[in-house]
Amino acid sequence: MNKFILVLLIVTIGIQLPAQTDSIHFYKKNEVMITMRDGIKLNTVIFSPVDAKHALPVLLQRTPYGANPGIIANDTALSLSKFGKNYGSMLAEGYFLVIQDIRGKYKSEGTMQIHQPLIHLTNKNAIDESTDTYDTVDWLVKNLKGNNGKVGIFGVSYPGWLALVGAVDPHPALKASSEQACMGDLFLGDDFHHNGAFRLSYGMEYTYQIEFDKTTDSDFPFPQFDLYDWYRKLGSLKNVNDQYFHGKIPTWNDFVQHPNYDNFWQKNSTLSYVAKAEIPQLHVGGYYDQEDINGPQLMYKHMEKNDKAGYNHIVLGPWNHGQWAKGYTDSLGKIGFGSNTVGWFQALQKKWFDYWLKGIGDGNFEEAYCFQTGSNQWKTYNTWPPEKATIKRLYAGSNNRSSFSKPTASKGFVSYTSDPQKPVPYRTLPIEATYGQASRWGQWQVEDQRFVYSRPDVVSFMMDVLPNDLTVTGKVTAHLFASTTGTDADWVVKLIDVYPGFDKESLAMSGFHLPVAMEVFRGRFRKSFSSPTPLVPGKPEEFIIDLHDINHTFKKGHHLMIQVQSSWFPIIDQNPQKFVPNIFKANETDFIKAEQRIYFSAQLPTYIELPVMKEKLKQ
Repeated sequence: MNKFILVLLIVTIGIQLPAQTDSIHFYKKNEVMITMRDGIKLNTVIFSPVDAKHALPVLLQRTPYGANPGIIANDTALSLSKFGKNYGSMLAEGYFLVIQDIRGKYKSEGTMQIHQPLIHLTNKNAIDESTDTYDTVDWLVKNLKGNNGKVGIFGVSYPGWLALVGAVDPHPALKASSEQACMGDLFLGDDFHHNGAFRLSYGMEYTYQIEFDKTTDSDFPFPQFDLYDWYRKLGSLKNVNDQYFHGKIPTWNDFVQHPNYDNFWQKNSTLSYVAKAEIPQLHVGGYYDQEDINGPQLMYKHMEKNDKAGYNHIVLGPWNHGQWAKGYTDSLGKIGFGSNTVGWFQALQKKWFDYWLKGIGDGNFEEAYCFQTGSNQWKTYNTWPPEKATIKRLYAGSNNRSSFSKPTASKGFVSYTSDPQKPVPYRTLPIEATYGQASRWGQWQVEDQRFVYSRPDVVSFMMDVLPNDLTVTGKVTAHLFASTTGTDADWVVKLIDVYPGFDKESLAMSGFHLPVAMEVFRGRFRKSFSSPTPLVPGKPEEFIIDLHDINHTFKKGHHLMIQVQSSWFPIIDQNPQKFVPNIFKANETDFIKAEQRIYFSAQLPTYIELPVMKEKLKQ
């Protein structure tokens, strides 16, 4: 969920067009207030094709980020070039483009609170984003002169979630959806929490941005550029309301009041109110999405269970949050992908809506389109994850080594001290404001991890050089056996691709530590996210951590590495390491140092499960 540019970027690549298409060069802009069933009016910007020769479908995007792209008077004719490559190719062949402020934001009436659940399914008189989508579609097909009675909805981030929920109990004219980077479960794996660990910098800055002023997006007035020390000196999370928010940010108040996975978070989870794809649904996500890495993967798998109609499809690519909706892109940070992955996707997206809304093409869509990093090629699959992978276990071992051989020693561990006053930064300093000037927020998940490799509170286990390529495709899961002298602890586990000491392909990449998968887990939730319990000091326990789906080839000559640490600051708030009922109300004296142990014995083997394709590794 970011300040996403509303005009996405679509290019046409290799798609044969039918004989009958419109050629549109200008669009006329209109702005109307559409009345919902409860009388609330929503501001809606409509771009209509000029001189269309055929009835055309509607592309709808609903957003909390402002629907009006600049100050453009009604009835103004805009050149196609004004829309950029994104909508350019689609609009060139004829679509209505409609962008709407959701209730409570910008020019729309009503009240908005972040990510509210759908309630009309159980209360027929209730209003939610699904009913607002239904009422909007109904108005559009009845009032837009020259429409063909078919509507598609899509969006990235929060608009992606709106595309997901708008396709629940849909209007008959809503024929296709593409949720892109939507948030799924906000406690387990998207935006505000990952496995119960609170995402401090993002959660604080984003809620202020959205809820401080309903008419615009607001930047928190930080007094400095590098925020690492600012957040460190902030101390306990209770200081946010005491010193800055003063109870005026509703979603922050929800964080404070609901520190565990209680009924509030459960009913707000998309898992509770989205059961299946009722219309064709194209999920889109990025392996390096710094905001909503889990949502598309989670919702695809959840909806696939009931997909008897074959509506449910997924695309995963080498992108950060919404990168596929931008211009020419063949890299992220220092990592190159060998081709314009964005152009490839945008052609697929065009094909998707052209078929469902115009009847163009054969409608043969693969179940899953998943880019393979490392080998840098697009792959398609009949199931996702593919069924033919073989699970291999990469074990941590003595002398900071890892291998596919299970430890045989009866004892083995490595220890480090975790100090809340000296947390491990999640990226290199400076830590800029998330959406601030010169922010590197969009690429931190491919940042070279050598910046923490030598810290005494980070432990690494590196495998010998790979004699052959090793392709890992599907869900990666960490099994961490660990203990602490405290009564609570965070565990951050990373799977890292270590480049050769001298990289023949690119000398500048020599020795690079690429984080292929990484995630955090708050120890108190090891038994239950709803009912946390303290850790027993000194007691080894197993922590199972979902590192999400990947599709990556570790190249011959590279190394695999397991890396573990206990802070990831300030993207994750600092765990006091002393169990308290509510971390948002912790006292400063609750923050203590702790010794952490990572075990690698026969009885306590720390390992990462890797779904390996066509295994060629020699033991």
